[in-house]
Amino acid sequence: MSLLFSRQCEYALQAVLYLAKMPPGSMTSIKEMAAKLDIPYHYLAKILQSLTYKGLLRSLKGRAGGFALRLPVEQITLLQVIDAVDGSAIKNTCVMGFGECSEENPCALHDEWVRLRTGLFDVLIDKNVIQLAKEMKKPVYEVLT
Repeated sequence: MSLLFSRQCEYALQAVLYLAKMPPGSMTSIKEMAAKLDIPYHYLAKILQSLTYKGLLRSLKGRAGGFALRLPVEQITLLQVIDAVDGSAIKNTCVMGFGECSEENPCALHDEWVRLRTGLFDVLIDKNVIQLAKEMKKPVYEVLT
């Protein structure tokens, strides 16, 4: 599990990047994604349903069904995926876990965390999923290009 995101969010990011590499208009089954990304099927199904409900994916039932990105890949940022799964708590959460942490009442790492968080958000907002999918070097993503 990563330092910043939940396991569910990590899987959501992996799935969205996988879908970003698919030909436009094509649908991908949960079974295929679960196998290729090594994510438990039922867990991935819940994540994809949630992303569909939040408007990032579209789904189609039936033999030719599956999941696809709802928006053009250039319009989906990592921050949108993270917000859809983990919410916006990371924007205001204390890195040390204190409930009250602010300029007026800072923890020992407050100033450093604010600088790091600002840089992180710049990346999450500036990079869209197709940019990242193209830069992905993991073998499972290379097969899709």
